[in-house]
Amino acid sequence: MDLKNHLRFLTCERSLGFAAMLCLLTIGTLQSTHAQKLGNLDREHCREMLSTIKADIERYYYDPRFHGIDLNARFGEADEKIERATSFGQIFGIIAQVLIELNDSHTFFMPPRRASRTEYGWRMQMIGNKCYVVTVTPGSDAEAKGLKPGDEIYSVNGYEPTRENLWKMLYYFYHLRPQPGIRVVVQDTNGQRQLDVKAKVIIGQNLKLFGADTEDQIREAQTEARLHRHRHYEIGDDLIIWKMPQFDLSNQIDGMLNKVRKRKAVILDLRGNPGGAASTLHNLINFFFDHDVKIGDVKTRNRTNRWVVKSSDGRSFKGKLIVLVDSDSGSAAEVFARVIQLEKRGIVIGDRTAGAVMGSSHHEHMVGGNVVTFYSVSITQTDLTMTDGKSLEHVGVTPDELLLPTAADITAKRDPVLSRAAVLIGVKLDPEKASALFPIEWRK
Repeated sequence: MDLKNHLRFLTCERSLGFAAMLCLLTIGTLQSTHAQKLGNLDREHCREMLSTIKADIERYYYDPRFHGIDLNARFGEADEKIERATSFGQIFGIIAQVLIELNDSHTFFMPPRRASRTEYGWRMQMIGNKCYVVTVTPGSDAEAKGLKPGDEIYSVNGYEPTRENLWKMLYYFYHLRPQPGIRVVVQDTNGQRQLDVKAKVIIGQNLKLFGADTEDQIREAQTEARLHRHRHYEIGDDLIIWKMPQFDLSNQIDGMLNKVRKRKAVILDLRGNPGGAASTLHNLINFFFDHDVKIGDVKTRNRTNRWVVKSSDGRSFKGKLIVLVDSDSGSAAEVFARVIQLEKRGIVIGDRTAGAVMGSSHHEHMVGGNVVTFYSVSITQTDLTMTDGKSLEHVGVTPDELLLPTAADITAKRDPVLSRAAVLIGVKLDPEKASALFPIEWRK
């Protein structure tokens, strides 16, 4: 379950508290490898984390009333729970729960980085209202146990994944309490089956509880850059297909825009794109419109401002545009797709997007003396209302043409969404070839 690039995680029922869920998740499954005993100094450091995060929320959060939550009371309760906690995993869950209760997509706690990295060997995704296995890593235990792309997921460690809770599942498994194994119940054409799938735990050279050596960090950064680079496929002068993995600040954006400018049409594939830099969103909108475009109204703690992208003075791309989205398209990717719809600039095809649209800032902190531990928190600082008077948060973008791959499509490696987009441009591209244009690239 290669879920690391999607910040999403698990609840049983909406009425079930997150901290309680963290305890329940391990029942009947392999035990966590991160249940280290806490010393008094460890506990004090964690309480300091909680206090620092509270100060950040009070200073930066866009809603000064915190959606009616009594911060002093909630953080006080969390502090008492930390006193009774018996592991780092429990404490991280306690801290995370306080922020989860603010109920917005961009406010969350990122615990200290671990020396080890957990790879589950498979990835799942919501397609419509169902959850499917979409990739399985070659040579993984998941592959050995018979998990296959196209398997529909009924439960993970006893809990049913939904659009509302999947991000919580991934947050839990990758950031709060990585697991040595996961129990999954899936169904295919042969019926339902239960599998206990082991994870691969990769230990860095630095064996302290948290952190990683510089060499490990550099190697990881290089891997991430390779896996998240922009890719494209050109079909004569008629069409360029741009696979855009994120709204980043790299010079790849300018290079891609120059390539797009030479074509009659572009398919911008934002599936799996979690968003990114607002400045990149601004530049992309500027590129595709020949007039000023109001994105919406941005609400901060103290004021509301109009967000307008000025015209590029005739240097915009005037060809056909089709935008592809799915349930993992978030933030800036959603805003771009909705602007295209509201301005009637192109066609949006695919699945309803994530509904994770806020503006946030990232705050890094450290705690400790001789051995320093780093952690961070993301805090929502702005809310966006689109020009139709509506917010995309918790709602997402509904495509102009809702088109979902089936289980059979996933299994057979067909991409009917990209194939359909090409047809609308006037180019024949069968689903099998469409799926092969941008093959999955695995970590080395």
